[in-house]
Amino acid sequence: MWLDVDIQRRMRAAGQVFDLRVALCCTAPQVVLCGPSGAGKSLTLRAVAGLLRPDHGHVRLHGEDVFRRTGQARVDVPARRRRIGYVFQDYALFPFLSVRQNVAFGLQGGWLNPSPDRRDERVERWLHALRIDGVADSLPGEISGGQRQRTALARALAPGPQALLLDEPFAALDHALRDHLRSELQHVLAQAGIPLLLISHDPQDVAMFGGQVFRIDGGRVVGPDEAGSSSPLTPPCP
Repeated sequence: MWLDVDIQRRMRAAGQVFDLRVALCCTAPQVVLCGPSGAGKSLTLRAVAGLLRPDHGHVRLHGEDVFRRTGQARVDVPARRRRIGYVFQDYALFPFLSVRQNVAFGLQGGWLNPSPDRRDERVERWLHALRIDGVADSLPGEISGGQRQRTALARALAPGPQALLLDEPFAALDHALRDHLRSELQHVLAQAGIPLLLISHDPQDVAMFGGQVFRIDGGRVVGPDEAGSSSPLTPPCP
């Protein structure tokens, strides 16, 4: 089991209340969260990554608590120290940094931009592995959607994360490019041995990456997915 999540968080906005109460026990190397928009999937990823603080519960990664708020126990490891790679749906690239600088950004402390002339073997490795070394000196606005997706993925992988979180990573791409990048990601994950937690509505993503599939609706894990996957719904960790 690489990820154990049991969290609660009450959200209030515009007079509305949303209760997130999610429990996951991830034992397969690749896990998919599916369900309708606004169900709590992205909130769950943010809590795992340390970008959202639950009111109660725990997040345990590879057997270590990165968050715990139960009784008198208090643990909250900062997002940077959790060593989790996170690729947002819109990729969140820095528009005035080159591809190489974007990939290198997470490798240094503080908020100074990486030097455009610096070469780091960890950056160069993923530029080459994801076949974006040819556009390494280009800006995000000068490259294709698939190359931007690869840049965001390389930035998440370069620091050597202990888990990778992807939020609808292929949603903005055409079908042919989605198929290509799915295969490329599968190869990279197998090569690096990094577990994956993926949000997707796409049945093809579920078929390829759904070693386990959790369907979330109304802030809770409610049952098997609707994408036709034969993967069993795994109960919360004991």
